[in-house]
Amino acid sequence: MRVTKRIWVRSLTAAAVAGAVAGAAWSQQAPVKIGLLATLEGPFAAGGADGMRGAELAVKQRGGVVAGRKIEVIKASSDAKPDVAVNATRKLVEQDKVDIMVGPLSGSEGIAVKDYAKTQPNTTFINGASGAQATTLVNPAPNFFRFNNEGAQWMVGLGKAAIDKGYKRVMVIAEDYSFPYSQVQGFMAEYCRLGGKVPAKAWVPLGGKDYSSVIAKIPNDVDALLVVLGGADAVNFLTQYESAGGDKPMLGGSITVSQDVLNYKGKRRESLVGTLSAGPMADAYDGAEWRAFVADYKKNYPVESGGFPSPSLFAYVYYQNMKAALDGLDAVKGDLSDGQAKYRDALSKMTLKTPTGDVKLDANRQAIGSTFVTEVVKDAQGNLFNKVLRKVDNVDQLLGMKKEEFQVGSRDVPACP
Repeated sequence: MRVTKRIWVRSLTAAAVAGAVAGAAWSQQAPVKIGLLATLEGPFAAGGADGMRGAELAVKQRGGVVAGRKIEVIKASSDAKPDVAVNATRKLVEQDKVDIMVGPLSGSEGIAVKDYAKTQPNTTFINGASGAQATTLVNPAPNFFRFNNEGAQWMVGLGKAAIDKGYKRVMVIAEDYSFPYSQVQGFMAEYCRLGGKVPAKAWVPLGGKDYSSVIAKIPNDVDALLVVLGGADAVNFLTQYESAGGDKPMLGGSITVSQDVLNYKGKRRESLVGTLSAGPMADAYDGAEWRAFVADYKKNYPVESGGFPSPSLFAYVYYQNMKAALDGLDAVKGDLSDGQAKYRDALSKMTLKTPTGDVKLDANRQAIGSTFVTEVVKDAQGNLFNKVLRKVDNVDQLLGMKKEEFQVGSRDVPACP
């Protein structure tokens, strides 16, 4: 009887070990589901489609597998509205059971998805291209990570460039939501400190069609316009400004001179040549890693199949964040156990190698990285692109200010009339 019992115990132990090994093997082979959300409808549809391309490229570069686990990407669309973005995210997380979320694209969408993330502690959320300051600066979520600089960080250096160009008085024309508030804050924080004045701001609705009343109110005594409009909004404004005979030089928000806007067809497109801007990338940046990234983008998404002559801001930032998601998985050998604790710890401590330089995260899981001051130029084939005027490294979210001095951007902050 004693012998039989010993054999039974040994058999049970062997079965348990075999089961554990089989379970581990299964775990290594189970796909990792990544939800991918971008705006494929509304004013940023072209940028959203390119954002999807950028995220897909990061997956393709790894052959669709990380640490022995297949990467399964489940896509969803929004239209730059926060409620639509949250509903799409909720479906991906609660119905499709994704392990990781990458997205959204637009600023106020990002704030809303950040708030939703707090209700889903076992899912890791990684930004897409959303650039509102408040997403990570105000009541951050412990499971929301942003490996791209945000809108204000992207504008560092543009205020000085405007002053150096002789633009002492500038009017702001921007969409009326969180991302443009951040962009204007990033510009004005530096521009006003250097003596620049902003006597007028026009906040216009996202998805606006008629800019005639704004154009009619542009003061004669401003030296330039700071235009922070993206996608179809930028195209509509530029077209109407041309028809009205407008001739003020422009400073562009980061998304105003992205490839999805520079490639629209129209006469006013030519007058964008010479526009100063700033952002997370520059088409003509000469870094070896950047050149390799652009070549890979062009190979996978040639113009004839819907790609742009150079990757847009959205393609690059989505690539950056998806790469972070995959690099983090690699660092923990695909282990998403224990509520993804190891994975999030790896993301928090990661130095992300990107085509434009290293990115680290601060205590709010917000990127500290590089910004480019750029100028729109035209190449021999007639394509518009951004050349580098200056690269600024290690830009933090407080823009080098003390915490007690810093104010999050809004319609009225900053002010230097």
